[in-house]
Amino acid sequence: MSVAIAPVAEPTTEKRIPMAYAEFLAWGEDTTHAEWVDGEVIIFMPPKIYHQNLVSFLTTLLRSFVDFLDLGHVLTAPSEMRVYPDGRAREPDILFVATENSHRLEENRLTGPADLIVEVISTESVARDRTEKFYEYQEAGVREYWLIDPRPGRERADFWVLDEKGQYQPVPLKNGVYRSTLLTGFWLRADWLAQNPLPDSMACFAEIIGLPTDLLDKLRNNLRQNIE
Repeated sequence: MSVAIAPVAEPTTEKRIPMAYAEFLAWGEDTTHAEWVDGEVIIFMPPKIYHQNLVSFLTTLLRSFVDFLDLGHVLTAPSEMRVYPDGRAREPDILFVATENSHRLEENRLTGPADLIVEVISTESVARDRTEKFYEYQEAGVREYWLIDPRPGRERADFWVLDEKGQYQPVPLKNGVYRSTLLTGFWLRADWLAQNPLPDSMACFAEIIGLPTDLLDKLRNNLRQNIE
């Protein structure tokens, strides 16, 4: 899986409805994955099962690591992020907010940029995720942006980090591993993201934190025996 940016335009299948932001707030439901962009509500089609599984896999890794070290908050769509009072309302697949920025979290939304955003590409989101959101998140000051493409034959993972000038710079993999500059100590193998079915998320988390696999297996077996 490579680290590069290559905007590609593909037909979109989302539904768009003209609507003011105030109407969007009154209309939206907690279970609806939709974004408000320049006077329109974009309603996203339900993602494929593998897409959902991949989001769940990454969420498990990130949330386990963040909770383990008490680093902040990991949220998933539909969770609204509105960086500017009159700006667009996005719902990234996964977002992380560091403890020092917890004041940005309100009851119903994140008001300000997340520290890290993960988007998992679907067929209709390629251009939006690789171009529109790329520059939007860069301008907003999202410190890390991960873009995962799981589509068969197009599997790739792109990772960007803001430089001192506020510009995203691609971060190359080293021996197939990405190490976060924001979450010190967190890393993942790119080939985990291309597996179908996906690997055991708890086994991957154990590897990340250096927990021996045999100890994890022992704990798991002990729990199963207690349940039985």
